[in-house]
Amino acid sequence: MHYRPLGRTGIKVSPYCLGAMMFGKMANGDHDECVRMVHRATDVGINFIDTADAYSRGESEEVVGKALKDRRDRVVLATKAFQPMSDNPNDRGGSRLWLTRAVDNSLRRLQTDYIDIYQLHRPVPDTDIEETLSALTDLVRAGKVRAIGASTFPAADIVDAQWVAERRGLTRFRTEQPPYSILNRSIERDVLPACQRFGMGVMSWSPLAKGMLSGRYRQGEKTPDTMRAKFFPNAMTDENSLDKVEQLIPVAEAAGISLIHLAVAFVMAHPAITSAIIGPRTPEQLEGYLSGIEVRLSDEILDQIDAIVPPGVDIAPLEGAAYVPPAIASASLRRRPLGERAAA
Repeated sequence: MHYRPLGRTGIKVSPYCLGAMMFGKMANGDHDECVRMVHRATDVGINFIDTADAYSRGESEEVVGKALKDRRDRVVLATKAFQPMSDNPNDRGGSRLWLTRAVDNSLRRLQTDYIDIYQLHRPVPDTDIEETLSALTDLVRAGKVRAIGASTFPAADIVDAQWVAERRGLTRFRTEQPPYSILNRSIERDVLPACQRFGMGVMSWSPLAKGMLSGRYRQGEKTPDTMRAKFFPNAMTDENSLDKVEQLIPVAEAAGISLIHLAVAFVMAHPAITSAIIGPRTPEQLEGYLSGIEVRLSDEILDQIDAIVPPGVDIAPLEGAAYVPPAIASASLRRRPLGERAAA
């Protein structure tokens, strides 16, 4: 295993980041099996683990905490806050009120004194970014957090946060965690260049496009009865995505690798990407990822992928997983009052 710099933090991490979203009742409630998966990953050299307080309402963090009891110092540990953790309207978001409580809750579940990368899970339009950065800065100064990051921020929000941090003398976001795959390449236009401009490390999620690039979803075949298909029915039956999968499979076969290995290696080939987050639910899935750890894609293969899915283009629907800016989510923000719409 070789290691890459996490932006300009000075931290070195593995190109594979073990994502723990599948640990807990949402996907795999067998804590002992999940702990073994963490140990297997760290034994082969993966030193980067990402989780969030919202994954199975804290259970994922608890599993990771159990797994890291005797190997905490060997791992760069990242977690996130923002998602609702109860019916209380203040148990969520990016306010100082919530983040100062959320970090202590995460530290308790993770059984650790510090978090290496503490991330805001999504942008919070109703909260001043200065408020959020100020609270996160105090957590860094208190020693509870080593560095801070963002997840699924549009490029404009990334730039705004960097400028606010500079103007106010606050700790700045050092990492970004966006969705990125062969079928979701829009971040190549502005998000990844912005991260490179500010020296941010990037650990991207969903390299398999929600599982569409696992090879299990094929055109003309019955959709498998999977957890993904239940959560994202439109994404997993999207004909445009399935058509691209059928074109990608021969590329992988000609290279002598699986579609999964093609997908993950594509993500890791981008110079702005520090790590690809892999999210296995079972030990078998983990071993599948690990078997492709030495795969490198040639320029010829990357050119073939570009011909199938052009750079900067999203093919697969992100369907409920990515951030939707208010101006897109709310029609009222895109429409003048009726009386003001005419030119005369």
